Parts: sequence; C-alpha cells; structure tokens
Amino acid sequence: MSRREFILLLGGAAAWPLAARAQQPAMPVIGFLSSASPGPYQPFVSAYHGGLKESGYIEGHNVAIEYRWAQGEYSRLSTLAEDLIRMRVSVIAAAGTPAALAAQAATRPMPIAFVVVDDPAKLGLVNSLSRPGGNATGVNFFIAELGSKQLGLLHELLPAAVRVGLLVNPTAPPTEHVTRDVMAAAAAMGLQVEVVEAKNSPEIEAAFATLVRNGAAALLVGPDALFLTRRVQIATLATRHAIPALYNVREYTEAGGLMSYGTIQTEAYRQFGGYTGKILKGAKPADLPAVQSTKFELVINLPTARALGLEVSATLLARADEIIE
Repeated sequence: MSRREFILLLGGAAAWPLAARAQQPAMPVIGFLSSASPGPYQPFVSAYHGGLKESGYIEGHNVAIEYRWAQGEYSRLSTLAEDLIRMRVSVIAAAGTPAALAAQAATRPMPIAFVVVDDPAKLGLVNSLSRPGGNATGVNFFIAELGSKQLGLLHELLPAAVRVGLLVNPTAPPTEHVTRDVMAAAAAMGLQVEVVEAKNSPEIEAAFATLVRNGAAALLVGPDALFLTRRVQIATLATRHAIPALYNVREYTEAGGLMSYGTIQTEAYRQFGGYTGKILKGAKPADLPAVQSTKFELVINLPTARALGLEVSATLLARADEIIE
C-alpha cells in the first residue's frame, strides 16, 4: 500500500464516527412546566424520572429535559409555556393543574402529558377520560375531590370542634370546587367553616393569625402547589398556634403535620413520567386514556399529636395506613 493510500484510508476511518453521529436522530427534549419550586418538589421530580426510566428514557442519556418553574407565581406559567413552545420541545410535561391549563391555552398541536388534582374532563383538558380526543392526556391524582372525606376525618379526630378553617389559594384553579365541596359537607355535619386565603408566604402567616383571632379549632389545608412547597412553614405554624390540621398528601405529615389523607402523589408522578415516555415513543395523547389514582392513604404523626395535647382514638389509629412514631 502506498503512503498516499494509507493516509486516505486513515482519513476515511476518522470520518466514520462523524458520519455515524450525523445519522443519529436528535435527542428528544421534554419541556417540564410546574407552578412550584424545584427544591421542595424534588421527591416528585425523582418519581417522575422513575416513570420515565420504566419507559426506557433516562435524562442526559437518551432524553433531555428543560425545566421551567413558576416558583408559586401562577401568572408566569403562560410565558414559561410559550418559551417551551418556541424551543420546539417534543412534549410538554405539565406538573399540576395550573401548568396543564397554561400549556393547553398556549398550544394545541404540541403534545402535553399532565398530572392534575381534579377531573381533567371537568377542567376542559380532555373530552373524556377514556377518549381524550385532543393533544393532552395524563393522570388525575384526585385530591380536589376529597375535601368532604378529609373534613369527616377531622371531625372524627375532634368531635367537639365546631369552627374549622379552610386554607386555600385564590389563584389556584381547584379552589372554587374544593370550597364548595367542603362547605356542603360542613353544613351536613353542623360545622362552621372559615375560609382563609393565601398566595404567598407572608399571607400564609397572616391566614394563621386570622384563624387564631377568630377561634378556629381545626384546619383543613386545600390542595395547592404553593402550599406543598411551603409545607414545613404550614406544619410549623399549625403546631405553634396549637391548631390541629389535616393535609392532603403525606409529605406534609412527614414535615411535622398532624394528619394527612389523600392519594400517593409520588405514585401519580411516576405514572406521569410513564405517560410522557409513551408520547415520546409515538403514542398520540388523543388515544391514551387519562387515568385516575386509586391508592389512598391515611398517615398520622403521633409526636405532633402529643405536642398538640391530642389523644388519637384507637379506631382512627387502626384505620391509618402509616403511623409516624
């Protein structure tokens, strides 16, 4: 072989990897949109990654993720959704009802996977659960539907309590539905409900001051990403002001809250990741039935009960799925 032929052969060999890389398809990109903050939502993001992995996708290996966090400012969601659309992401993963509604309002052709707290058909995200029919599908983890059940558990814990507070975020889409549900249940139980509103940390402080001033004997915390982000603050304020509170997901109870009843949110996020993976593989949202969480859990924090001077009945303890000792 001549020197010239040898050099040409080496040059061609060096070009093979470049040609192979050029033929590889571009890595798909997920646009992850949330109204919450990344730090406190890490358990749910990890669960989402778990669902993606079950579908064959690992961030940084065969899929990229662009995260957009509204940090509790729901008014930013539309701008963040439009930013992801301009990037031409493969799918928008909308974490939470406000994010899902913002993503749908911003785009129709781009596929959307969502996880929401209320019936997605009622929210207008899908035509029906079995036949979504549009560009969006995903998981409803059902928390907004549980207000009356949660109020019943709070009444069982504190049968002598007459005045109960309901903490809601006025900017959160499920608030009207939750308030109506709780008010109806309270009327049937002979309870008075005082609705207090908060949409940031100082207003959460002010809401507790109002509850104390007006003599609320207990508190029900409505579903909201901001509240979940501020779960340590809320649980601490409830204990400090000696207000027994019931929450909608276990993460509050793990942060020192008294009691929670609701679906397993990390499981919902795992399913959410799985749905994102299905869409990346080519499934159309219109053909993927929206699913609803079916696992519910009651968690009781006994150290917090003792700090509040409460004795939890044996009946309620027996029904608990987990007791934090």
